[in-house]
Amino acid sequence: MPIDFDRIIDRRHTRSYKWDRMSQSIGLDAPDAIPMWVADMDFEAPLAVRQALHRAVEHGIYGYGDTDEPWRKACAGWLKRRHSMEVDPGWISHTPGVVSALGLILQAVSEPGDDVIVFSPAYHAFHRIIEANGRRIHNVPLLTEQGMHRMDFDRAKAELTPRDKVVFFCSPHNPGGRVWEREEIVAVAQFCEDNDLILVSDEIHNDLVFPGAKHIPTAIAAPFVADRLITCVGATKTFNLAGAHIGAAIASNPELRRKIEARIGACGLTGFEIFGLIATETAWREGDEWLDALIPYLDANRRAFDAGIARAIPGARSMPLQATYLAWVDLEGTGLSREDINDRIAHRARVGVSPGPSFGPGGEMHARFNFAMPRALMDEALGRLADAFADLK
Repeated sequence: MPIDFDRIIDRRHTRSYKWDRMSQSIGLDAPDAIPMWVADMDFEAPLAVRQALHRAVEHGIYGYGDTDEPWRKACAGWLKRRHSMEVDPGWISHTPGVVSALGLILQAVSEPGDDVIVFSPAYHAFHRIIEANGRRIHNVPLLTEQGMHRMDFDRAKAELTPRDKVVFFCSPHNPGGRVWEREEIVAVAQFCEDNDLILVSDEIHNDLVFPGAKHIPTAIAAPFVADRLITCVGATKTFNLAGAHIGAAIASNPELRRKIEARIGACGLTGFEIFGLIATETAWREGDEWLDALIPYLDANRRAFDAGIARAIPGARSMPLQATYLAWVDLEGTGLSREDINDRIAHRARVGVSPGPSFGPGGEMHARFNFAMPRALMDEALGRLADAFADLK
């Protein structure tokens, strides 16, 4: 059956965080607002997933789940098939999503008051979860060279203190869309090895990579760091299943895994969310065709968005994107203030975006745009933005 990514599906009033929470979260009240902020896609999940959930619903009894073993095997199978990553299913701990995994990991391997190194700008949930767990954020700003982010290890080494215990590494990078090269991943791992730091590699966007780039799992690029490495992955971002709230934390070191499992047990999270397990397990087992159709569609949207945003907002520039569906747009070249830019995007164009400052140092004059939507909806948003900034032309 052909996969129709162009079909517009009305998500308003469906308890969608992305569509129904714009007013509370980003102050956008317009009834015709177009959300380009929260990182979920406006596409149907794979047919096999919908059919599996339908069968589960039709059964009519929704009791406690028995085991997550088939799910862990499906995860390991997907990683081997798509990323050549050999994972023993016994290394995998299931968590209520990757962000929850980050919090559980911090509780397992660090203490309140410890510092967590983040190469910023970085996924805003890093900052939120670090602070919520009583740890401190040690931001090491990324360099920008030839329009792309690079990690600054000289600065990281110069600023290192005994309080630093953990590194949160976003691979592929969010919001910049970098697919890190092997030598860059090795450098992160060596930095952690040399300074006795736990390395948490958030690889939730590992499947959403565009032609010309290839994601290399940290576990493959730097096997020497295995004893201090925890890799976080999930099917939820890849297959638009964020509402399933289930992720995987992978640790080959049995002592690290024991600590993580202890925190999962202490928080009462040892049960299984049966619908989330069914959805993500099915996606990993049967979702290849859907993903193989999605990537070209996103790639075309990426190219159209980059060209469109440059025309719509004079002085705006998208960072070249190698992965994710999240455009990182530098707006400093407009010559406008942050407040004026916000007003034009939100209130004149009625487009909801993720504000750059929420991603930490380096994001002050940026905005993140989610273009994982039917082309016609994206074109409508770009047209509104062009109208909102027309006086700059």
